Amino acid sequence: VQLQASGGGSVQAGGSLSVSCAASGSIFSINLMAWYRQAPGKQRELVAHITSGGLPDYVDSVKGRFTISRDNAKNTVYLQMNSMKPEDTAVYYCLARAKSTRWGFLDDYWGQGTQVTVSS
Repeated sequence: VQLQASGGGSVQAGGSLSVSCAASGSIFSINLMAWYRQAPGKQRELVAHITSGGLPDYVDSVKGRFTISRDNAKNTVYLQMNSMKPEDTAVYYCLARAKSTRWGFLDDYWGQGTQVTVSS
């Protein structure tokens, strides 16, 4: 299973950006999909996740500003980021918890990361 992230970039505070991440390869099923981020000098943190049934959850710092969604037919997860703040600046990583075969185990697969920069 490979994950390819796209989007991101730079924006001023208060602006919006979106990132997406498509899974490909040998995929039997994808359970959870999520976005993490890692700011310089900080640990990677979970930003949002969404179940296969479309139920989302968010870290408190992004609630009301970020929206996670997924397209199961395209094996793709999205993150729409609004009202962005300088503290949202980080490398954003996508994760898919997936099975590559019917009889296999769930494994976590990571995308390559995409930079998001918010200037004040």
